[in-house]
Amino acid sequence: MANFYTDNPDLKHHLTHPLMEKIVALKERDYTDAEKFDYAPLNYDDAQDSYDKVLEIVGEICGDIIAPNAEDVDHQGPRVENGRVIYADATKENLEACRKAGLMGMAMPRRYGGLNFPITPYIMAADIVSRADTGFENLWGLQDCAETIYEFADEEQKQKFIPRVCQGETMSMDLTEPDAGSDLQSVMLKATEQPDGTWRLNGVKRFITNGDSDIHLVLARSEAGTKDGRGLSMFIYDKRDGGVNVRRIENKMGIKGSPTCELVYKNAKAVLCGSRRMGLIKYVMALMNGARLGIAAQSVGVSELAYREALAYAKDRKQFGKAIIEFPAVYEMLSVMKAKLDASRSLLYACARYVDLYKVYDDIAKERSLTPDERKESKKYNRYADALTPLAKGMGSEYCNQNSYDCIQIHGGSGFMKDYACERLYRDARITSIYEGTTQLQVVAAIRHVTTGTYLNLINEYNAEEVKPELQALKDRLVAMTERYAKAVETVTSVDDACYGDFMARRLVEMAGVIIMSYLLLQDANRNDAFKRSAEVYVNLAQTEVTKHSDFIANFKPSEVELYKVD
Repeated sequence: MANFYTDNPDLKHHLTHPLMEKIVALKERDYTDAEKFDYAPLNYDDAQDSYDKVLEIVGEICGDIIAPNAEDVDHQGPRVENGRVIYADATKENLEACRKAGLMGMAMPRRYGGLNFPITPYIMAADIVSRADTGFENLWGLQDCAETIYEFADEEQKQKFIPRVCQGETMSMDLTEPDAGSDLQSVMLKATEQPDGTWRLNGVKRFITNGDSDIHLVLARSEAGTKDGRGLSMFIYDKRDGGVNVRRIENKMGIKGSPTCELVYKNAKAVLCGSRRMGLIKYVMALMNGARLGIAAQSVGVSELAYREALAYAKDRKQFGKAIIEFPAVYEMLSVMKAKLDASRSLLYACARYVDLYKVYDDIAKERSLTPDERKESKKYNRYADALTPLAKGMGSEYCNQNSYDCIQIHGGSGFMKDYACERLYRDARITSIYEGTTQLQVVAAIRHVTTGTYLNLINEYNAEEVKPELQALKDRLVAMTERYAKAVETVTSVDDACYGDFMARRLVEMAGVIIMSYLLLQDANRNDAFKRSAEVYVNLAQTEVTKHSDFIANFKPSEVELYKVD
């Protein structure tokens, strides 16, 4: 079988981005961990070799085990017996393979049993796993919840729970309820403090991914009489303590192997994570940003498989005496699929690098005071990570859905049949633009970076980088697109009408997104000629989108918003 890492040179391209050398040096504290751990890297090349080897193992397991198991998992799925989830047989095999290979807790520090990987190679592994089986990534990828424990829990809790995740135990984040979906301020699961300092949880949680996990992060109402986010705290629930049962598993359209559970808490023992009242305001926001980056990686993995399935079929399928890939209608579709894939992947890893940088500065700040320059850098990268996360999740998931749709279209009638992987892929893809915040909510998260100028500042920073002479024409087009974007922003923000601003938000965010992705692809092409075609195709696509949205805004009267209101 194929190795899902080594068969994709684009991954190595992003893993060796110039910014990675700084990230790794900071993460490894200038490689001083080598004095304490014999598997810690001695230098940057040694670290890259370590990432390379582990990702090869991920790629091998995905190619040899997880991908071949995907169809069986989709057919069998999990079930509930006596309040517990029983995974599909092949899912158990997948988890055992990952545990034996030591692929749990990749991003956790070595002192807790982790590999101390930066976020970027960890997200790369998620990209690879998602290509193999979209639903399984939800089980494997939720180990990222341990990051919340690492960031906010006390040392005793870290020592208790993080090593268990590194050894292979699973996690979940129990946030939503029957009456609290996107509006998490409405969460009502009751938390009651006990004389011994522990808490008891009572209530129901719904739509919980991998809800029968070993360790749960739970959002619950700790302050009696409150009704908003200020009354919510974060708790850690250990399944070993009992008190939580699975009422049912949702019968879903896709990601069948990932059990989405309704949970009943009955006097379940839990411990407070961090400070009271900060559950939604601070901890869930951090948790959700990490989850959204994971869904962005999942989306890229799905896009990768969709493109590969479509390309292989187009080369093999013959009509009218020749392979259908020779027809313009088909090869145009494939080239656009590849451009969207490359653009969303470039955005994903740009975001991951910014996350790496601000998180490592936050971690260093726990050990010593940051210098003024370090604080300035940390603030900048935090802002850029916050700005790119909703773009990566929102636009990446939309591209994933579009590529899955086009994959079926290229297969024609065969794509509608369960004989081909694209049918399962299409069902799996649909959730990516819904869970962990719909695309519409990503626009809500992103729009402030339009109005405050974060995106324009980032675009100007990218524009300051020199490119090869043969790429200058593309860059000139991006400069013109940026001018149209800036004018559109000015047009919308100059009108004192919140409803009009909300109505135009999606258009402004999409304009910023396609320009940023175009610049990132331009940078990729500047480093590697293999990206030149995708850069050219994507800039054509981006220019069309910017022109469409800017013309709409220029010719639209704020009063016309009323036309779109539905009775």
